[in-house]
Amino acid sequence: QANDTMVEIGPGQGALTQPLLEQLDHLHVIEIDNDLVQWWKEQALSKLTLHHTDALKTDLCTLTKEHSIRLVGNLPYNISTPLLFHFFKHSSCIEDMHFMLQKEVVERIVAQPGSKTYGRLSIMSQFYCEAEYLFTIGPGAFHPKPKVDSAIIRLRPHHNRERCDANLLSQIVKQAFSQRRKTLRNSLKEWLSDTDFATLDIDPSARPETLDLTQFVQISRHIAA
Repeated sequence: QANDTMVEIGPGQGALTQPLLEQLDHLHVIEIDNDLVQWWKEQALSKLTLHHTDALKTDLCTLTKEHSIRLVGNLPYNISTPLLFHFFKHSSCIEDMHFMLQKEVVERIVAQPGSKTYGRLSIMSQFYCEAEYLFTIGPGAFHPKPKVDSAIIRLRPHHNRERCDANLLSQIVKQAFSQRRKTLRNSLKEWLSDTDFATLDIDPSARPETLDLTQFVQISRHIAA
């Protein structure tokens, strides 16, 4: 909608920015590249607010006076995962996020237990957000053509998500998947005993990719308690 508070991450030279400006009353963009920042300043667009900063270090909740931000962008593929985790930490003020990412990253985000692509990124993304794979974009949409497919994902933060210590959950999941062929008994031996697994009703001989988000949240709560 025209009055949405929309923030674009990395506008480049405006391939997405220009059509957004046609729809919006105002648009915020975050750009770190000095040359691009100067280029945008020369455009002198009254409907655009340019933030010359690193998106990885930006507190999105203080970026505008509004607390219902819609994020959009073609994220740099080499730092897409750190960017996502940073945005998750600021999800309290985000309404939704629409990003273009490398296809395999989107597949990992939406992966379900038991699949080869299911892992830490899947669990933590789904802890913070409802994730929806929208569509694929082939190399022919770009110049020069990349060697990978891309995809668009929609992420809607769970503002009433299951309560647990997110940092602890992240540590547990990271440890569990650090050697994904190990059983939970071996990978989480610093955290849980066989008695703990029995209390949680989780098979200690299972591998991490067989557990769903709810079970990892239960483990986190049990350890915290």
